[in-house]
Amino acid sequence: MFTKAGIPDELRGTMTLFLRLVRKVLSEYDPHLRQSFDDLLANTLLVHTKTASFATTHTSDTPTADDAASTDVALTEAHFEKAVELIDSLPVEQATLLMRGFATYFHLANICEENYRVHALHVREQAIPTTLEYNPINDLTVAYRRLVDECGHAKALSLLKRLEFHPVFTAHPTEARRRGIEGKIRRIANLLKERPNLGGASLAENERQMLQEIDAMFRTSPIGLKKPTPVEEADTILDIFDNTLFDMVPEVYRRFDDWELGDKAGTVPPVCPAFFHPGSWIGSDRDGNPTVTAKVSREVAEKFRCHMLNALMERTYYVGRNLTLDAMCTKPSDMLINLWNHQVEMSESMTSRAQTVSTSELHRAVMIVMSYRLKATINRTADLMYNSAEDFLNDLFVVQESLTQAGALRAAYGPVQNLIWQVQSFGFHMVEMEFRQHSLVHTRALADIHEHGRRGERGELAPMTREVLDTFRAIGSIQRRNGVIAARRYIISFSQSAQNVADVYELARLAFAHEKDVPVLDVIPLFEQVEDLKNAVSILDDMIRIPEVQKRMSQTNRRLEVMLGYSDSSKDAGPTSATLVLHEAQQAIAQWAERNRIDLVLMHGRGGAVGRGGGPANRAVLAQPKGSVNCHFKLTEQGEVIFARYGDPTLARRHIESVAGATLLQSAPSIEEINTDTTHKYEQLAHDLDEFSRQRYLQLLNTKDFAEWFSIVTPLTEIGLMPIGSRPAKRGLGAKSLDDLRTIPWIFSWSQARINLAAWYGLGTACQSINDLDLLKQAYSEWPVFTTFIDNIEMSLSKTDASIACMYLNLGNRKDLSQMVLEEMELTRKWVLAITNNTWPLEHRRVLGSVIRMRLPYVNALSLTQVRALAALREKNDKLTPEERERFIYLILCTVSGVAAGLQNTG
Repeated sequence: MFTKAGIPDELRGTMTLFLRLVRKVLSEYDPHLRQSFDDLLANTLLVHTKTASFATTHTSDTPTADDAASTDVALTEAHFEKAVELIDSLPVEQATLLMRGFATYFHLANICEENYRVHALHVREQAIPTTLEYNPINDLTVAYRRLVDECGHAKALSLLKRLEFHPVFTAHPTEARRRGIEGKIRRIANLLKERPNLGGASLAENERQMLQEIDAMFRTSPIGLKKPTPVEEADTILDIFDNTLFDMVPEVYRRFDDWELGDKAGTVPPVCPAFFHPGSWIGSDRDGNPTVTAKVSREVAEKFRCHMLNALMERTYYVGRNLTLDAMCTKPSDMLINLWNHQVEMSESMTSRAQTVSTSELHRAVMIVMSYRLKATINRTADLMYNSAEDFLNDLFVVQESLTQAGALRAAYGPVQNLIWQVQSFGFHMVEMEFRQHSLVHTRALADIHEHGRRGERGELAPMTREVLDTFRAIGSIQRRNGVIAARRYIISFSQSAQNVADVYELARLAFAHEKDVPVLDVIPLFEQVEDLKNAVSILDDMIRIPEVQKRMSQTNRRLEVMLGYSDSSKDAGPTSATLVLHEAQQAIAQWAERNRIDLVLMHGRGGAVGRGGGPANRAVLAQPKGSVNCHFKLTEQGEVIFARYGDPTLARRHIESVAGATLLQSAPSIEEINTDTTHKYEQLAHDLDEFSRQRYLQLLNTKDFAEWFSIVTPLTEIGLMPIGSRPAKRGLGAKSLDDLRTIPWIFSWSQARINLAAWYGLGTACQSINDLDLLKQAYSEWPVFTTFIDNIEMSLSKTDASIACMYLNLGNRKDLSQMVLEEMELTRKWVLAITNNTWPLEHRRVLGSVIRMRLPYVNALSLTQVRALAALREKNDKLTPEERERFIYLILCTVSGVAAGLQNTG
């Protein structure tokens, strides 16, 4: 079954193993269910095999909707119809169980691929001699060596010291997998890692445990019982922190030092700065989420603080207990003795407990007392607590310096340095919370206050106005407890003027009776819509004239953050136009910042899907215009992307090294020259692509009753019922106009329908209108932003299926709209394959292309079931009892979860 060329043996072996185990679990549950699984899979495999064969031989230059809709079916009609007949013959309950079986397999397939990627990285690293100047597997060392070659050692080092990677974890509803499933996935992944070292009875026991977990996964509903609260969503970060980030981040720094310092690594001060600083919108992003209140924000911040301090307390105690260096061999410095005396003065009982552990080992005793003080910090014991992470860090530096003076270099720059890195990366706050609200909310709140008084002395204030004021008080409270850095950023959605920024500062002042209580704020405009992106420079010009902004810039060496939204711009103008408009806006803002001597930080509001700026982050960084990165890269990480990028320590380390390396390398003169020259060279091409694609895209969206048709031909309404985030997935359960649609369900729904329209629509027409394949191929080979864009679209097209798409589109009884979509899909596919010199999507992406093709028959089984269930629900809705309707909806939601796992993207 897994014999296609391009699938590595190890990956094929684990996929086969898990297919066998899933079939065994299904057989134990109900032999008839397992037989249905086999029959449906057999037919979809045959359909896919013949479709793939057609895709590699069909080369018509004049594709039509009929080609897309009927030619594949003509080649595979019998098997296609058999698959549909099998699905239609099953009772809803049996079909639901069958789909849960397929969804279970996809979770296991994802584990296989992750396991293979980890294994492949380890194999590649083992083959690299440590005598090389840099580690070719570690993109950070590669980037630094290239900078040294191009700029000299001093300049490269100064750029390294500026390096910052700032992922911001959000709670956008794009993770279709429930948390109860994630725990089982992690346990199965660990069992798979153990298998190569097992044999005999141990291997049999390993398989028994796997079957136990797979059986539990199959029997666990893929749909959560309720939407998570924002406080519960914070557990996503805690889980990633505990399992990955806390120990992995210092490992990233250590690996860089190992290559740069060689034998001296761990015995001298580090070269690598603590450049990883995570942020979070969870519990603080209130734009469109009424469940995020000031009270919730305080509670989430406290959850982060206590968890972080507890981790530092345990690690400090562990490091301290192992500093068994007595005074005879490792004499404490005067500073360390002074620190110890200060600790004695602070609490004799605390220091006496430490001395019972260590009588002649002062470094050990001091560190143990430091861990006791962290415990007191959790409990807010005023006399003993650390007032800030900086105070704790200063004590660590005293210990490190004392060890250094005593010659214990490996202790100083080994475990103590790791702890220092952890504090520098996470502080006492773990993540830097960023607050976000819509500009219109601020405008209305100010109008309310001006009319009724800030305390409601001339009439009662609206609940939203009181909540806005409470939000600033919550920020002040968090800053007092966790430090200014813990909650200083305030993002304004739909920023359209500098007045939006001034409004936030005014509201912050109005929230407090005394000016000294007003929190420190870095107010960040978010430009989302195309018109706002084009006006960004003019708005920023006015913004830096605001007194509060000028004051804050004087305190931060003229650093200013600006956020760009990928989602709404893509939905407004189409993916091609949005990509080019965003690139143009970044270039204009970077040039503006240079003229005004501003240290610019651009924040990228990207999603996981291509239609929301998704794709490999490192390649996106290298394609940015000159001056738009400046060794700082900040982006949103959300939903399924968080678990995919940070769920496994090895893959998370690889991701961070890759993005950090690209962020550093983007400042290399050669990269800046390429981006500047090619942007200028292909300026006319960009203009034409933008104009032609936007016309085609808006033609579709402006067609009469398009939005209502869209909600019928996709599972938009049903997706809105999924409990996958505290934030509402859309503004209503149906869609009567495009204004009703949020971007995430817009993209999620097209993905489920196997069309992925939000990623590519309009590009085919634009290429056809330009009609210059040589020019497009040349741009693909030379222009980084176009290369990245085309590659991401190719990835998106690889997950589409024209035959299944037709079934969804036929639900809407609008041949005109269906024809537009299918023609553009085939036209885009034709041009993308011609530009990339491929006969099928991802043909030259060795493992990735083959793996995606291998997955598609399984996804097709889920998609066919989903579209047939949607058809039944749409056609029989008035005739169904509430119980029957609920069963159909549950079946659809199970397929949504399974397709999301199979395609590995939602929104």
